[in-house]
Amino acid sequence: MDYKKTNAPLNTVTRDMIEMSQDTGNVYETVSIIAKRANQIAGEMKHELEKKLQEFASLNDNLEEISENREQIEISRYYEKLPKPTLIAAQEYIEGKIHHRNPEREKLNMD
Repeated sequence: MDYKKTNAPLNTVTRDMIEMSQDTGNVYETVSIIAKRANQIAGEMKHELEKKLQEFASLNDNLEEISENREQIEISRYYEKLPKPTLIAAQEYIEGKIHHRNPEREKLNMD
């Protein structure tokens, strides 16, 4: 996923959690949904970054031989400038891009 194309802000934004939690009816459930999605995004971003930086890993890692690689620095800067996973997840939730279900609530509705 290209996280640069997201509408998420780069800085922290104050949000009205009561308004955001209207579809679930529970602020804590809404926060839990956003947190779980943020963990997924963070995992994906970490995996992508490790995959890109693995190309620069040398087999003979020596503490004495630390070399700067311009491409490696640019990749790291790119990921540093991206919005944080929590901001991306909150924006996805607001835009309705996160699909969630509560098995306990579904079980209660069936009874």
